[in-house]
Amino acid sequence: MRIDILTLFPGMFRGPFDESIIKRAVDAGVVSIHIHDIRRWAKGRHKVADDYPYGGGPGMVLKPEPVFEATEAVLAEAPERGPIVLMTPVGRKLDHGLILELASEPRLVLIAGHYEGVDARVHEHLATHEVSIGDYVLSGGELPAMVLVDAVARHIPGALVLPPRPRG
Repeated sequence: MRIDILTLFPGMFRGPFDESIIKRAVDAGVVSIHIHDIRRWAKGRHKVADDYPYGGGPGMVLKPEPVFEATEAVLAEAPERGPIVLMTPVGRKLDHGLILELASEPRLVLIAGHYEGVDARVHEHLATHEVSIGDYVLSGGELPAMVLVDAVARHIPGALVLPPRPRG
């Protein structure tokens, strides 16, 4: 399975994916994880990826343009297709059934929102799934994306196989 994660904070994924079952699954070649910085697709000298919500409201939201462009570029990197999952507190609650459904896909593209969320056009025209890990507020979609990847990776055949122990 190929998993692509679009985020404003790619450094957050270094520790959790470099250890334990996720690392073993990657080392075994049953899962490949690719982290993409959404700011690469933001315009302007400062690569600003957020803006005030259209129509007003508190806080900032991710602009749709860099999210759409990032998704299009990432999808072009490999032929496999699968769901585009927006991590959002208003999505379908992540449960065992959804985990099994996602684990059966050849590829997942996860969008980790931040700030007050993402522009409504991402919800309406890009995401095929919206997923929440619970009824509480976090700083962004990075931690929920990590939870989803950990839960899904365990169900990929070969991910839980332990490497042989050295004898001696």
